[in-house]
Amino acid sequence: EEKVSGCQWITRHWVSVRSDSALLPVQSENAKSESTFQVTMLPGDGVGPELMHAVKEVFKAASVPVVFDEHHLSEVQNMASEEKLDQVVDSMKESKVALIGKIHTPMEYKGELASYDMRLRRKLDLFANVVHVKSLPGYKTRHNNLDLVIIREQTEGEYSSLEHESAKGVIECLKIITRAKSQRIAKFAFDYATKKGRSKVTAVHKANIMKLGDGLFLQCCEEVAELYPKIKFDTMIIDNCCMQLVQNPYQFDVLVMPNLYGNIIDNLAAGLVGGAGVVPGESYSAEYAVFEMGARHPFAQAVGRNIANPTAMLLSAANMLRHLNLEFHSNLISDAVKKVIKVGKVRTADMGGYATSLDFTQAVIAALDA
Repeated sequence: EEKVSGCQWITRHWVSVRSDSALLPVQSENAKSESTFQVTMLPGDGVGPELMHAVKEVFKAASVPVVFDEHHLSEVQNMASEEKLDQVVDSMKESKVALIGKIHTPMEYKGELASYDMRLRRKLDLFANVVHVKSLPGYKTRHNNLDLVIIREQTEGEYSSLEHESAKGVIECLKIITRAKSQRIAKFAFDYATKKGRSKVTAVHKANIMKLGDGLFLQCCEEVAELYPKIKFDTMIIDNCCMQLVQNPYQFDVLVMPNLYGNIIDNLAAGLVGGAGVVPGESYSAEYAVFEMGARHPFAQAVGRNIANPTAMLLSAANMLRHLNLEFHSNLISDAVKKVIKVGKVRTADMGGYATSLDFTQAVIAALDA
C-alpha cells in the first residue's frame, strides 16, 4: 500500500466483486416480502424492451424473488430529462443494483455533449466495466474454449465530453487521464484477478504515441502490479492487441485499459465467441452494480421483429442474481440458457438458426423444469 502514492483510499474502498462482503441492495418498501430484492430496470432502446420481457418471463417461471422498479430513459423516444435521470438515480440509491438495456446515443449535437448514458455512469461513479468473454458449449465459432475478461475504466478518457471549436473548422477533443482513476481501475483489475483465480493481467495502451496520457495510465498499472507479485503482468499496445486477439486470443486472461480502447476491444472479443447477443457485461462503483449486455449493440435491424437473441441479457440477469447471493436461481437460469444453446435445436438468427426471441425464451423456461 505504501508503494503507490494515493492508493490508500483505493485500498480501503475498492468495490467488492462477488465476495461474502458483496454489496446487497437495501430492501424497498415496495418489495413483496423481506426476502424479495428490488432491482432497478432500464429497458433502454432498440431491442432492450423485448429482451427485458424475456428476463421477466424467465424470472417468473423460475420464481425469482426479485421485483423490478422500471424506468424509461431514452433520448431516441424523447423520454430523457434531468428529472427522469434523477428518478433513476434515486431508485439506484435504494436498490443498489440495476439491469439495463442499451440506451442509444444520437450522433446529432443538440447543445449537450454528454449523453444520458454517460451522465448516469458519472452520477453513480460506475468506473469499472467488466465483460467476461467465454465460449458457450455446443456453439462453435472460429475460436472455441475462450475465457478472458476485459476491464475498462469508463468515467474519463476519450469519453470526457470536453470538445470545442478552437478555430473555424478545427475541433479540439480532450482526452482526460488522471492518476487517481487509473490507479483505481488497475487495483480493481488485480483484485478481480485475485478473487477469480486468474493468473495474468495485461495493460492495454498507446503510450508510445500518447506519452503523457496513456503513459500515466501505464505507469499506474505498473505501480499497482508491484503489489501483486503472484499475478503475472504484461503490457501491450492497443493496435497489436487487436491483431493478437484475432490471431491468438488464448494468450490473454484479464485485460485492463482506458475507456475507448475497452469499448472497441469489448466488441471485437464478443465477435470471437458469437457476437453481441451472447456476451454479458457488468459495471461497478463502490456502491452500485449495473448488469447489461457486454457489447452495447442496438440491433436496430431486429427491433420489433421478435428475432433478437435473449442470451446475453439472460446471462447478465443470472450474474445479477449471483451478485445478490441468489446462487440457486442464478445457476438455474444460466444452466437453462446454456443447455438450450448446447442442444442446438432452438437458436436465433444471429446464431445461425430460425427461432424467434419468444421461441428461445420458451425453450429456456422448458429447460428450467427439466
